Amino acid sequence: MEALRPDDPVRVGAYTALARLVTEPELSSPERAFVVRSGDGHTLLARLPRPDTDPTRWAVEAEGARRLSIPGFQPVGEVGGGGAELPWCTAPYGPALSLPAALRAHGGPLPDPVVRALGAALARTLATAHAQGVAHAGLSPAAVLLTTDGPRLSCFGAVRAAAPDGERRSGLPALDSGALAPEQAAGGRPLPPGDVYALGAVLAYAATGHTVPERDELPAFLREPVTACLSRDPARRPQAHQLLTHPEPAAGPMPLPAPVVVALARQSAGVLAAEPPVPMPRTHH
Repeated sequence: MEALRPDDPVRVGAYTALARLVTEPELSSPERAFVVRSGDGHTLLARLPRPDTDPTRWAVEAEGARRLSIPGFQPVGEVGGGGAELPWCTAPYGPALSLPAALRAHGGPLPDPVVRALGAALARTLATAHAQGVAHAGLSPAAVLLTTDGPRLSCFGAVRAAAPDGERRSGLPALDSGALAPEQAAGGRPLPPGDVYALGAVLAYAATGHTVPERDELPAFLREPVTACLSRDPARRPQAHQLLTHPEPAAGPMPLPAPVVVALARQSAGVLAAEPPVPMPRTHH
């Protein structure tokens, strides 16, 4: 978490903003996330579109996410705003670190057992979504939130929100170019193979610190599946369910490195102690 910036909202709908939930690198995230508090003391996570994105398209995807109930997707509880107010949506708050923040807390790429567990959890989430005819269309390192209960996928529909089908999406600041499938960058309709491409980029990032590594940089257990996921030809990519070596989830929570657990605990303590910012007095000239 970090303090609110001068251009951040102090209020989000009926909620008071307490702090920013840092999901850097911002240049590859389509939205801003804030820890907010309701009048009766409930703490929530609120997300808003970046100022340089289309708020109407973002709101459509937020409403779409609200209607979904897919394990592993970050749930959306309320969608609001519009008109003169930027659209926003809320989710239950729990301590969470974006994947880039987790790598920073750990001091580098994640250990192999953690990457294995992350890959299995994300593949299972995508397989469930794809079986229901849903493409996440927003998977990137910044969209993966690590929690003590496992990873959650935010930024649902970011590719669709960034630009309509038929328009090039390459180079748009709201999208992570390393996790954007070539057909989607060219304006193609987001489909499950694009999610699989993004999954390959996310696992490469978790294991190496960047989304487009050389094959030799990858741990041996990732070289074949990540190379297949990152195929430029969607037809040559595996389906999400084919990446699951064990169909059933492993017992217990996903393992997390100690520095990541410490960072989650510090975030939780910071939220409990957070007070609404005191407005600066206006100066009169």
